[in-house]
Parts: sequence; structure tokens; C-alpha cells
Amino acid sequence: MSSLNTEKARFNMVEQQVRTWDVLDSRVLDLMASLPREQFVPARYTNLAFADVRIPLGHGQEMMPPREEGRLVQALDIQPGDSILEVGTGSGYVTALLASLGRHVYSVDIIPEFVTGAQSRLDNLNLGSKVTLEVGDASAGWDHYGPYDVIAITGSLIELPESFKRSLKVGGRLFAIEGEGPTSTAKLITRTGEESWTTENLFETQAVLLINAPTKPQFQF
Repeated sequence: MSSLNTEKARFNMVEQQVRTWDVLDSRVLDLMASLPREQFVPARYTNLAFADVRIPLGHGQEMMPPREEGRLVQALDIQPGDSILEVGTGSGYVTALLASLGRHVYSVDIIPEFVTGAQSRLDNLNLGSKVTLEVGDASAGWDHYGPYDVIAITGSLIELPESFKRSLKVGGRLFAIEGEGPTSTAKLITRTGEESWTTENLFETQAVLLINAPTKPQFQF
């Protein structure tokens, strides 16, 4: 695809998929129109870089469709001074969106090759100094650099561990996909006080379960 066609395809992605899915924040739209999503897609799926599909990354993991990535970033209302935790680095595309808007992103993935690949892509976009990528299991929480202004969990959870909510600063926002079965619910959780949170359901989706995600206890009779 020529550079001109790539720019046009990215523009169409934003206008026809992202904007029409109630993503109206100009910061998010402008960022997605300029950030080269095609550089974050596995080579064999480059032709799908701007399509409304989940793109396989290997190891049973996937990239979210662009419209969901846009809703995620818009909902978190990221400010320039925000400290951000991302659980599930994946390709690094969402990491790049978060880093472009916030102060610093701490991103964790359990798959080493994802972290290595994402670091290279982010360095190429001069975002390397705004991210700290680590290999680790953050499925039950990751308070190493907390508390955070923003937490984005890119894989689904059967039930959100309490530790994530407590890793938010008061006023902090958390994006999580919660539920069982083929359909889960993307939620925005806001910490409104030391012991209070609000939850807003954003959209229904089907996402890959976060590796090692805690399961509900099985009751024995």
C-alpha cells in the first residue's frame, strides 16, 4: 500500500469506524488519524491494519478493533500529567495512544516477545522515554508504580480484582472488560473517594481472557 493510500485508509478508519462509534473527542480522533497503526500489526495482517476486526497477535492474543481502542482512550479522559498502568501490552498500539496523551505509561505483559516488539515500535515513534515496559503477570494487580491516575486492562476478566480499584488515585479512572462467556462488558470505573467508586457500562464486546486471570471460586456442597 502506498503512503498516500495508507493515509487515506487510516483517515477512513477514523471517520467510518471510530467517530461513528461515539468517539467524538478531537484529541483521540486526531491522534488515531496520525499514529501509524499499520506499524503495530503483524506483517501477515498488514492488509487488515485499518479493518474493523480483531487481529491475531499470536499466543492466543488479539488487537482490539480500532473503534474499541478509540472508546477505551476517550473514556479514560487522559490528561498530560497522568501516570498510567496498562495491563496487556500486546502490539504496543494502545500503549502508544496512552503515552501520546499522558505523562508516563507503565505497561506489563506476560509474553516477552510482545514486550520486546512493542518497545522497538515505540522507540521508532520517539515514545520510548514515555513508557516503562516490563514482562510480568499483572492479572491480579500491579502496584509497583502506583497509585495511578489511569489503569487500562486490555484483556477480559471474569471478575475485576479489588486490588486494581485500590491502585487508583482518588479521581482516577480504570477501563476493564468484565464477564464470562462470548459477550463481556467494557466498563469505566472511577474512584470517587477513599472507599467509593462508580461504574459505567460502556459497550458489549468479546475479548480474549487475560492470561492467568483469577477465576470465581467454585463452591463445594
